[in-house]
Amino acid sequence: MIDVRNVSKYFNDIAAVDKVSFQIREGAVFGLIGMNGAGKSSLLRLMSGIYRADEGVILVDDQQIFDNVSVKKKIFYISDEQYFFENATLTDISNFYKTIYEDFDLGRFDRMIQDVELNPQQKIHTYSKGMRKQLSMICGICSGTKYLFCDETFDGLDPVMRQMVKNLMSYELTHREFVPVIASHNMRELEDICDHVGLLYKGGMLLSKDVQDMKLHIHKAQCVFREEGDADKAFEGLDLISRENRGSLYTVTVRGHKEHLESAITAQNPLFYEILPLSLEEIFISETEVAGYDIKKIIG
Repeated sequence: MIDVRNVSKYFNDIAAVDKVSFQIREGAVFGLIGMNGAGKSSLLRLMSGIYRADEGVILVDDQQIFDNVSVKKKIFYISDEQYFFENATLTDISNFYKTIYEDFDLGRFDRMIQDVELNPQQKIHTYSKGMRKQLSMICGICSGTKYLFCDETFDGLDPVMRQMVKNLMSYELTHREFVPVIASHNMRELEDICDHVGLLYKGGMLLSKDVQDMKLHIHKAQCVFREEGDADKAFEGLDLISRENRGSLYTVTVRGHKEHLESAITAQNPLFYEILPLSLEEIFISETEVAGYDIKKIIG
Protein backbone atom coordinates (compact mmCIF):
# COMPACT_ATOMS: atom_id res chain seq x y z
CA MET A 1 0.00 0.00 0.00
CA ILE A 2 1.08 3.58 -0.64
CA ASP A 3 0.18 6.13 2.01
CA VAL A 4 0.63 9.82 1.16
CA ARG A 5 0.19 12.00 4.23
CA ASN A 6 -0.11 15.78 3.98
CA VAL A 7 2.70 16.02 1.42
CA SER A 8 3.91 19.30 -0.07
CA LYS A 9 6.69 20.15 -2.51
CA TYR A 10 7.82 23.69 -3.29
CA PHE A 11 9.92 25.09 -6.10
CA ASN A 12 10.93 28.53 -4.85
CA ASP A 13 7.58 30.06 -3.83
CA ILE A 14 5.46 27.75 -6.04
CA ALA A 15 3.63 24.85 -4.38
CA ALA A 16 3.82 22.10 -7.02
CA VAL A 17 2.19 19.70 -4.55
CA ASP A 18 0.15 21.24 -1.75
CA LYS A 19 -0.80 19.26 1.38
CA VAL A 20 -1.90 16.14 -0.52
CA SER A 21 -3.18 13.06 1.34
CA PHE A 22 -4.52 9.80 -0.10
CA GLN A 23 -3.94 6.05 -0.10
CA ILE A 24 -3.43 3.51 -2.87
CA ARG A 25 -4.56 0.06 -1.79
CA GLU A 26 -3.23 -3.33 -2.83
CA GLY A 27 -4.53 -4.72 -6.14
CA ALA A 28 -6.04 -1.42 -7.29
CA VAL A 29 -5.45 0.54 -10.47
CA PHE A 30 -5.15 4.16 -9.36
CA GLY A 31 -5.81 6.98 -11.83
CA LEU A 32 -4.33 10.40 -11.16
CA ILE A 33 -6.21 13.03 -13.16
CA GLY A 34 -5.43 16.70 -13.66
CA MET A 35 -4.73 19.29 -16.32
CA ASN A 36 -1.15 20.12 -17.33
CA GLY A 37 0.57 21.84 -14.40
CA ALA A 38 -1.74 20.32 -11.78
CA GLY A 39 1.17 18.56 -10.03
CA LYS A 40 0.81 15.00 -11.36
CA SER A 41 4.45 14.59 -12.44
CA SER A 42 5.80 16.16 -9.26
CA LEU A 43 3.63 13.86 -7.15
CA LEU A 44 4.80 10.76 -9.04
CA ARG A 45 8.43 11.82 -8.56
CA LEU A 46 7.80 12.25 -4.84
CA MET A 47 6.21 8.79 -4.69
CA SER A 48 9.17 7.36 -6.62
CA GLY A 49 11.69 8.88 -4.22
CA ILE A 50 13.19 11.15 -6.88
CA TYR A 51 12.09 14.27 -5.00
CA ARG A 52 12.21 14.72 -1.24
CA ALA A 53 8.97 16.07 0.22
CA ASP A 54 9.30 19.47 1.91
CA GLU A 55 6.41 18.57 4.20
CA GLY A 56 4.57 15.38 5.07
CA VAL A 57 5.53 11.75 4.58
CA ILE A 58 5.16 9.08 1.88
CA LEU A 59 5.09 5.44 2.96
CA VAL A 60 5.43 2.55 0.51
CA ASP A 61 4.60 -0.73 2.25
CA ASP A 62 5.03 1.08 5.59
CA GLN A 63 8.51 2.38 4.73
CA GLN A 64 9.57 5.89 3.77
CA ILE A 65 10.59 6.06 0.13
CA PHE A 66 13.25 8.79 -0.10
CA ASP A 67 16.82 7.45 0.10
CA ASN A 68 15.47 3.93 0.61
CA VAL A 69 17.01 1.72 -2.08
CA SER A 70 15.23 -1.47 -1.01
CA VAL A 71 11.82 0.20 -1.43
CA LYS A 72 12.78 1.91 -4.69
CA LYS A 73 13.46 -1.54 -6.18
CA LYS A 74 9.71 -2.15 -5.89
CA ILE A 75 8.94 0.81 -8.17
CA PHE A 76 9.34 1.40 -11.89
CA TYR A 77 8.65 4.98 -12.95
CA ILE A 78 7.83 5.88 -16.56
CA SER A 79 8.14 9.64 -17.04
CA ASP A 80 6.25 11.65 -19.63
CA GLU A 81 9.50 12.34 -21.49
CA GLN A 82 11.56 9.15 -21.53
CA TYR A 83 15.35 9.36 -21.45
CA PHE A 84 17.59 6.62 -22.82
CA PHE A 85 21.35 6.52 -23.09
CA GLU A 86 22.75 8.06 -26.26
CA ASN A 87 23.34 5.44 -28.98
CA ALA A 88 21.90 2.66 -26.78
CA THR A 89 20.17 -0.34 -28.37
CA LEU A 90 17.41 -2.47 -26.88
CA THR A 91 19.98 -5.01 -25.71
CA ASP A 92 21.91 -2.27 -23.90
CA ILE A 93 18.76 -1.07 -22.15
CA SER A 94 17.58 -4.52 -21.08
CA ASN A 95 21.02 -5.39 -19.70
CA PHE A 96 21.12 -2.08 -17.84
CA TYR A 97 17.75 -2.66 -16.18
CA LYS A 98 18.79 -6.20 -15.26
CA THR A 99 21.55 -4.71 -13.09
CA ILE A 100 18.97 -2.60 -11.21
CA TYR A 101 15.98 -4.93 -11.04
CA GLU A 102 16.98 -8.47 -10.14
CA ASP A 103 13.71 -9.90 -11.45
CA PHE A 104 13.96 -8.21 -14.85
CA ASP A 105 12.82 -10.87 -17.34
CA LEU A 106 15.20 -10.75 -20.32
CA GLY A 107 13.40 -13.57 -22.17
CA ARG A 108 10.03 -11.87 -21.87
CA PHE A 109 11.58 -8.57 -22.94
CA ASP A 110 12.90 -10.16 -26.15
CA ARG A 111 9.50 -11.73 -26.89
CA MET A 112 7.61 -8.50 -26.31
CA ILE A 113 9.83 -6.33 -28.51
CA GLN A 114 9.34 -8.90 -31.28
CA ASP A 115 5.57 -8.72 -30.77
CA VAL A 116 5.54 -4.94 -31.26
CA GLU A 117 8.14 -5.18 -34.06
CA LEU A 118 10.85 -3.03 -32.51
CA ASN A 119 14.23 -3.55 -34.14
CA PRO A 120 16.70 -4.67 -31.40
CA GLN A 121 19.68 -3.32 -33.37
CA GLN A 122 18.19 0.13 -34.05
CA LYS A 123 19.48 3.01 -31.93
CA ILE A 124 16.80 4.12 -29.50
CA HIS A 125 17.44 7.82 -30.16
CA THR A 126 15.98 7.26 -33.65
CA TYR A 127 12.66 5.99 -32.22
CA SER A 128 9.48 8.05 -32.45
CA LYS A 129 7.70 9.21 -29.28
CA GLY A 130 5.20 6.36 -29.59
CA MET A 131 7.96 3.77 -29.99
CA ARG A 132 9.72 5.12 -26.88
CA LYS A 133 6.45 4.86 -24.95
CA GLN A 134 6.08 1.24 -26.07
CA LEU A 135 9.65 0.47 -25.01
CA SER A 136 9.19 2.15 -21.62
CA MET A 137 6.04 0.16 -20.90
CA ILE A 138 7.74 -3.11 -21.90
CA CYS A 139 10.67 -2.31 -19.60
CA GLY A 140 8.27 -1.50 -16.78
CA ILE A 141 6.34 -4.74 -17.17
CA CYS A 142 9.48 -6.88 -17.51
CA SER A 143 11.08 -5.30 -14.44
CA GLY A 144 8.70 -7.33 -12.28
CA THR A 145 8.22 -4.47 -9.80
CA LYS A 146 5.17 -4.36 -7.56
CA TYR A 147 4.48 -0.70 -8.38
CA LEU A 148 4.41 0.82 -11.87
CA PHE A 149 4.07 4.61 -12.09
CA CYS A 150 3.01 5.87 -15.51
CA ASP A 151 3.04 9.57 -16.43
CA GLU A 152 0.84 10.23 -19.50
CA THR A 153 1.52 6.68 -20.71
CA PHE A 154 -1.16 6.71 -23.40
CA ASP A 155 -0.09 10.02 -24.92
CA GLY A 156 1.48 9.35 -28.32
CA LEU A 157 0.22 5.76 -28.63
CA ASP A 158 -2.10 4.67 -31.41
CA PRO A 159 -5.42 2.99 -30.45
CA VAL A 160 -4.05 -0.52 -30.93
CA MET A 161 -1.07 0.13 -28.67
CA ARG A 162 -3.29 1.80 -26.05
CA GLN A 163 -5.38 -1.34 -25.87
CA MET A 164 -2.27 -3.49 -25.70
CA VAL A 165 -1.01 -1.51 -22.70
CA LYS A 166 -4.35 -1.91 -20.93
CA ASN A 167 -4.33 -5.65 -21.67
CA LEU A 168 -0.80 -5.95 -20.29
CA MET A 169 -1.84 -4.26 -17.05
CA SER A 170 -4.90 -6.47 -16.73
CA TYR A 171 -2.75 -9.57 -17.22
CA GLU A 172 -0.24 -8.48 -14.58
CA LEU A 173 -3.02 -7.71 -12.09
CA THR A 174 -4.37 -11.26 -12.35
CA HIS A 175 -1.01 -13.06 -12.28
CA ARG A 176 1.09 -11.31 -9.62
CA GLU A 177 1.22 -8.61 -6.95
CA PHE A 178 0.93 -5.49 -9.07
CA VAL A 179 -0.23 -1.91 -8.44
CA PRO A 180 -0.22 0.50 -11.40
CA VAL A 181 -0.62 4.25 -10.89
CA ILE A 182 -1.54 6.10 -14.07
CA ALA A 183 -1.38 9.88 -14.37
CA SER A 184 -3.28 11.50 -17.23
CA HIS A 185 -5.11 14.68 -18.19
CA ASN A 186 -7.64 12.58 -20.14
CA MET A 187 -10.37 10.82 -18.14
CA ARG A 188 -11.50 8.78 -21.14
CA GLU A 189 -8.15 7.01 -21.21
CA LEU A 190 -8.66 5.79 -17.64
CA GLU A 191 -12.35 4.95 -17.92
CA ASP A 192 -12.18 1.19 -18.36
CA ILE A 193 -9.10 0.36 -16.29
CA CYS A 194 -9.07 2.36 -13.03
CA ASP A 195 -10.63 1.26 -9.74
CA HIS A 196 -9.91 4.49 -7.89
CA VAL A 197 -9.37 8.01 -9.19
CA GLY A 198 -7.83 11.11 -7.63
CA LEU A 199 -8.31 14.60 -9.07
CA LEU A 200 -5.43 17.08 -8.72
CA TYR A 201 -5.89 20.81 -9.19
CA LYS A 202 -3.20 23.44 -8.61
CA GLY A 203 -1.16 20.99 -6.57
CA GLY A 204 -4.01 19.94 -4.29
CA MET A 205 -6.15 16.81 -4.23
CA LEU A 206 -9.78 17.84 -4.79
CA LEU A 207 -11.24 14.36 -4.71
CA SER A 208 -10.08 10.78 -4.22
CA LYS A 209 -12.92 8.35 -4.90
CA ASP A 210 -13.55 4.69 -5.61
CA VAL A 211 -14.99 4.49 -9.14
CA GLN A 212 -17.42 1.66 -8.39
CA ASP A 213 -18.68 3.45 -5.29
CA MET A 214 -19.35 6.58 -7.34
CA LYS A 215 -21.19 4.56 -9.98
CA LEU A 216 -23.42 2.96 -7.33
CA HIS A 217 -24.62 6.33 -6.06
CA ILE A 218 -25.09 8.35 -9.26
CA HIS A 219 -27.44 7.31 -12.07
CA LYS A 220 -28.68 8.63 -15.37
CA ALA A 221 -32.10 7.93 -16.84
CA GLN A 222 -34.03 8.75 -20.00
CA CYS A 223 -37.80 8.55 -20.02
CA VAL A 224 -40.99 9.50 -21.90
CA PHE A 225 -44.19 10.02 -19.95
CA ARG A 226 -47.85 9.79 -20.97
CA GLU A 227 -48.89 13.10 -19.44
CA GLU A 228 -46.94 16.36 -19.24
CA GLY A 229 -47.20 16.60 -15.45
CA ASP A 230 -45.99 13.05 -14.86
CA ALA A 231 -42.33 14.14 -15.10
CA ASP A 232 -42.69 16.56 -12.19
CA LYS A 233 -44.38 13.86 -10.12
CA ALA A 234 -41.70 11.29 -10.94
CA PHE A 235 -38.77 13.56 -10.13
CA GLU A 236 -40.27 15.09 -7.00
CA GLY A 237 -38.28 14.00 -3.96
CA LEU A 238 -35.29 12.77 -5.99
CA ASP A 239 -31.83 14.25 -5.46
CA LEU A 240 -31.53 15.68 -8.96
CA ILE A 241 -28.10 16.68 -10.22
CA SER A 242 -29.37 17.66 -13.66
CA ARG A 243 -32.61 17.61 -15.61
CA GLU A 244 -33.26 18.42 -19.25
CA ASN A 245 -35.85 17.58 -21.86
CA ARG A 246 -35.99 17.62 -25.62
CA GLY A 247 -39.61 17.45 -26.61
CA SER A 248 -41.11 14.57 -24.66
CA LEU A 249 -37.76 12.91 -23.82
CA TYR A 250 -36.49 13.68 -20.33
CA THR A 251 -32.91 13.02 -19.25
CA VAL A 252 -32.02 13.20 -15.56
CA THR A 253 -28.93 12.53 -13.49
CA VAL A 254 -29.77 11.57 -9.92
CA ARG A 255 -27.82 10.90 -6.74
CA GLY A 256 -29.07 7.95 -4.69
CA HIS A 257 -30.00 4.31 -5.11
CA LYS A 258 -30.89 2.96 -8.55
CA GLU A 259 -33.96 1.15 -7.17
CA HIS A 260 -35.35 4.42 -5.78
CA LEU A 261 -34.97 6.12 -9.17
CA GLU A 262 -36.63 3.26 -11.04
CA SER A 263 -39.47 3.10 -8.54
CA ALA A 264 -40.16 6.83 -8.88
CA ILE A 265 -40.25 6.65 -12.68
CA THR A 266 -42.30 3.45 -13.01
CA ALA A 267 -44.88 4.77 -10.53
CA GLN A 268 -45.96 7.20 -13.27
CA ASN A 269 -46.42 4.41 -15.84
CA PRO A 270 -44.07 5.89 -18.47
CA LEU A 271 -44.24 5.05 -22.15
CA PHE A 272 -40.50 4.40 -22.10
CA TYR A 273 -37.56 4.57 -19.70
CA GLU A 274 -33.98 3.27 -19.43
CA ILE A 275 -31.12 3.62 -16.97
CA LEU A 276 -27.93 4.61 -18.79
CA PRO A 277 -24.30 4.02 -17.76
CA LEU A 278 -22.42 7.18 -16.87
CA SER A 279 -18.94 7.95 -18.12
CA LEU A 280 -16.19 8.64 -15.61
CA GLU A 281 -16.20 12.26 -16.74
CA GLU A 282 -19.94 12.60 -16.07
CA ILE A 283 -19.50 11.11 -12.60
CA PHE A 284 -16.66 13.44 -11.74
CA ILE A 285 -18.58 16.45 -13.02
CA SER A 286 -21.36 15.71 -10.56
CA GLU A 287 -18.96 14.99 -7.68
CA THR A 288 -16.91 18.17 -8.17
CA GLU A 289 -20.01 20.32 -8.53
CA VAL A 290 -21.14 19.12 -5.11
CA ALA A 291 -17.69 20.02 -3.76
CA GLY A 292 -18.04 23.49 -5.27
CA TYR A 293 -15.81 23.08 -8.33
CA ASP A 294 -16.50 23.17 -12.05
CA ILE A 295 -14.52 20.23 -13.45
CA LYS A 296 -15.09 21.41 -17.02
CA LYS A 297 -12.96 24.45 -16.23
CA ILE A 298 -10.47 22.45 -14.15
CA ILE A 299 -9.59 19.75 -16.72
CA GLY A 300 -10.51 21.61 -19.88
